[in-house]
Amino acid sequence: MTGLAEKISLVAQSCLKTVFYRAVRFTARITSVTLFDFRCVGRQNLEFDGGALVLSTHQSHFDPVLIGLSYNGRMNYLARRSLFNNRLLGTVIYLLDAIELDRDRSGIAGLKETLKRLKGGKKVLVFPEGTRTSDGKIAPLKPGFLAVARRSKVPLVPVAITGAFEALPRTSSFPIRYPIRMAIGEKLEAEMVANLSDDEVLKILSKRMHECYRRANELRN
Repeated sequence: MTGLAEKISLVAQSCLKTVFYRAVRFTARITSVTLFDFRCVGRQNLEFDGGALVLSTHQSHFDPVLIGLSYNGRMNYLARRSLFNNRLLGTVIYLLDAIELDRDRSGIAGLKETLKRLKGGKKVLVFPEGTRTSDGKIAPLKPGFLAVARRSKVPLVPVAITGAFEALPRTSSFPIRYPIRMAIGEKLEAEMVANLSDDEVLKILSKRMHECYRRANELRN
């Protein structure tokens, strides 16, 4: 009976997380359009079967929400373990089924869970710049994600956001109304990644992210 109860509990938690995620996405879509005139091009580039690493520029704390609301499926997020310690934020992150990363203990468990989800056909969001931009521009990409990409053998999807830096800069705790735009580019197939060096992959990905950035800026006209 204990095993059955655990299974029922896991199913109930999964259903709760699914309902919560859809409610957050629906609310975020309305809010982003109303307050920030949010617009996105290239959404079809995320609509394919199978797993992928979604690699985005990082402008503000809005970015994970913006990318999630632009995808009709369920986006998977990475979150530092310390964020789970906050009662309110930790509950939200848990219900969004984020992958916990414990950097103090090398983060092996989080990396294994990331690989598991990618191989299970999930989309996982990563910010290859490593941190939020300090000036709104795209910083050099760090190669840390490449080991996961090669082991999981999934495509890489480039994304760029503009306006989120102005709407919620690093020096501010409160957002202001500012138009936010996003462009999602065509994926780099896993076969291409496997046949190129790390430097070559970073160069191509950086070029595509800058192209997405240009397309996003064009939406302001």
